[in-house]
Amino acid sequence: MGIRLESIDIPVASEQIQGTFLAPAQSLPGVLFVHGWGGSQEHDLARAREAAGLGCVCLTFDLRGHERHARQWETVSRAQNLDDLLAAYDWLAGQYNVDGDAIAVVGISYGAYLAAILTALRPVRWLALRTPALYKDEHWDWAKRRLHEDPDLVPFRNRRIAWQDNRALGACARFAGDALIVEAQHDRVIPHAVIESYLAAFQNPRSLTSRLVRGADHGFTDKASQKDYTGILIKWLTEMVAGYREDALREKMQERKRRAQAGG
Repeated sequence: MGIRLESIDIPVASEQIQGTFLAPAQSLPGVLFVHGWGGSQEHDLARAREAAGLGCVCLTFDLRGHERHARQWETVSRAQNLDDLLAAYDWLAGQYNVDGDAIAVVGISYGAYLAAILTALRPVRWLALRTPALYKDEHWDWAKRRLHEDPDLVPFRNRRIAWQDNRALGACARFAGDALIVEAQHDRVIPHAVIESYLAAFQNPRSLTSRLVRGADHGFTDKASQKDYTGILIKWLTEMVAGYREDALREKMQERKRRAQAGG
């Protein structure tokens, strides 16, 4: 995200005084929200409004198998939902006022699992995963609902999985941006072992932040948990965006200094 910085002359009386004009560039950070299985974009709208207040361009959307496409609930696959996410990402990144180098993806549960995989396919600077789900790689094109018929799914989630053995975790291992993982204290869907697998998968992130929301269940169904999660996410996004803007300004100032020195 660029910062507009230029030297200016300001007329005063019969002379001119020198100034430096700084302003945000027209391109802004983008934030893409991905809801969980059985959810909808409605779950993210309040947080998207707060992120927009930070000066971000935000997009929420409904995965197929939900809302308008609820008739596909029993048949939609992970492959199709990943295509949905890719289409939403490309739409957001293609907007004239979105900085393609400053895109955040915020995922919940199944949406967080897809978001992790997305990072291997598209540039993502910031990745926020709330109670991320984890699935085996096989049967990628099966209906997502069928995956839960596997008697080994629960045992699979209750053991530590190496990043080399899973597509989503492998994407996390290659992710070089900033990551946030939020865990629910009383999650009966995603056990702590899954969170441990995700945390261990991040090999070389720019930063990795982990937070536990006490009292929360998997769906963050009570208002206090929702408020706590929103606070964590917005605080983290604020720090990430502010840091990126400061770095961009510092780079501009250094470049200006180099040019001045080169010119004499």
